[in-house]
Amino acid sequence: MRTGIALGSNLANRRAYLDSAREQILRIPRSRAPFLFSSLYETDPVGCEPGAQKFLNAAMELEYAGEPQDLLSELRKIEESLGRDPDHARNASRTVDLDLLYFGDRTIDQEELQLPHPRSHLRRFVLAPLADIRPELILPGQTDCVQSLLENLTDNSAVVRVADEW
Repeated sequence: MRTGIALGSNLANRRAYLDSAREQILRIPRSRAPFLFSSLYETDPVGCEPGAQKFLNAAMELEYAGEPQDLLSELRKIEESLGRDPDHARNASRTVDLDLLYFGDRTIDQEELQLPHPRSHLRRFVLAPLADIRPELILPGQTDCVQSLLENLTDNSAVVRVADEW
């Protein structure tokens, strides 16, 4: 199943955290090529504590031959391995944040997992990287493609491309 993952970090060596997370994601059992990677973006923090540092954000897509709950569990293990406390406060600064954006056309509404990610279509820091790799994608529950959602977004937060490849 084609699966999208958002990556973000706003503490310490942000790039190193994202590089490590990407490498660990590539080693997740049942993850398969082709792998797609967005550019790397520096973005304003949204909903974080006052004085929060800017984020580095990216998106990737892979083929996953398992259940979305299993993949989410693997992503949480990666976050913990990179210093994120499992009881981390929502929207607080973090070493790494890995969000499951979509899992094919599946929709799930559970306490631990919502697919597609419930705010992905509203966030410039998610849509800009996602448009790099899947501009034509229509997320479940949406009628417009990712590129159109990005172009029509009212969120004016700063999203600046800082690296084409990472």
